[in-house]
Amino acid sequence: MLKVNDYFAGKVKSIGFDAASTGRASVGVMEAGEYTFTTGQPEEMTVVSGALKTLLPSANDWQVFMPGESFYVQAHSEFCLQLAETSSYLCRYLSHSR
Repeated sequence: MLKVNDYFAGKVKSIGFDAASTGRASVGVMEAGEYTFTTGQPEEMTVVSGALKTLLPSANDWQVFMPGESFYVQAHSEFCLQLAETSSYLCRYLSHSR
């Protein structure tokens, strides 16, 4: 079953799903802007299009992730994103920490 999510007054939208090849995941699109997300479990974020300028919980500096690149976020943490353009992503919800 698909689950549609809407965040930040409609500027971020995602569709959650379960698949044998990915496990529990969501795909989404974010408009240009700045966002702060929290995690309940570890996540793997892969950029599909655009770019995600990211401040990870354990980092002091921002990193830019481009299409095809991934980053990991620990469970029960917070990370910040800055987007200069509309961008899309795949988020996999992991069952263990990396």
